[in-house]
Amino acid sequence: MILRRGIGAGSAAVAWLTVAMTTVAASPSPGAGGGDPRSSGQGPGLVGDPAFALVAVVAIGLLSVVATLVYVRVTARRRT
Repeated sequence: MILRRGIGAGSAAVAWLTVAMTTVAASPSPGAGGGDPRSSGQGPGLVGDPAFALVAVVAIGLLSVVATLVYVRVTARRRT
């Protein structure tokens, strides 16, 4: 019984790895036009607004600190 389960699991793993090796994925090389497709041909650069991203990260950090302090304060044990 245990031997059959082991053989079944082993053959399933080999089959899965065989399928995974033969799977065709997209090429990591850039397209025929070359360069970064997110910009107008200049090459890699900043996409989006870095200042907004920085403000968002700082705001999320401050919000998590405030939420943690509120949680600790609300759930503190009260001595009676």
